Amino acid sequence: MTELASGKLLLDEPADGVARLTIANPERRGALDHELLDALAEAARRLDARCLVITGSGSMFSAGYDLGNLEGEEFERAAERLVAHPFHDAIEALEAYRFPVLGQINGHAIGGGLELALTCDIRIAARGIKLGMPPAKLGLIYSHTGLSKFLELCGPANTAELFHAGRNVDAGRGERMGLLNQVVEAEELEARTVEVAAEIASNAPLSLAGNKRIMRALRELRLSKEVERELVELRESCFRSEDFREGVRAFAEKRKPDWKGR
Repeated sequence: MTELASGKLLLDEPADGVARLTIANPERRGALDHELLDALAEAARRLDARCLVITGSGSMFSAGYDLGNLEGEEFERAAERLVAHPFHDAIEALEAYRFPVLGQINGHAIGGGLELALTCDIRIAARGIKLGMPPAKLGLIYSHTGLSKFLELCGPANTAELFHAGRNVDAGRGERMGLLNQVVEAEELEARTVEVAAEIASNAPLSLAGNKRIMRALRELRLSKEVERELVELRESCFRSEDFREGVRAFAEKRKPDWKGR
């Protein structure tokens, strides 16, 4: 077991040809801070295992962005730095991983944690976990690249429900929505994931890498530079809004936000 990101990310090899990265940040509910995201991106670029497993610890896979340090004078800049840059880099590194990435969804996957799970090529989850996207409860406009994953995997209607209602769904509903490949009992999750990962790793590496590359190329949607710039600017506008600041503050204070629409 190798410790990365001051012990918040663990690396081990549960089977031949399989590398596993475990988010071990339980005191922050598996939150994704700068150090952890940077380590995740670096590991994804460096590793060459024929199957990479991503999992969490305890009752959480990941609660998403670490919003606990966003208050203060640097709020807008800190929010944009966290949400737009290290998170994007980590997601991009996982998407670019040559071989299949397998999500061992041990616990709740919320917000950016759910997008991280959806970046995996295959997702196996423990029964009883919750999946959710709370941007509407925080005043956050989500990235067009993140939203495109949800539209592709679970369709417009399910994506609209996840993002507009902001309610969590259980693993069974998540499987029916297309967010998960399999749901197993919690005590069977690790063995089942390692079994699938080992089977993947035993297959022809040229086939694994080649088929993944073709699948990614076929899925990519090319937007015009003008439209993409407009979508990025729309997302960035929320970091300057009163509502996003209020949403984060209300989340920390465990109360209902007082939205102003500005």
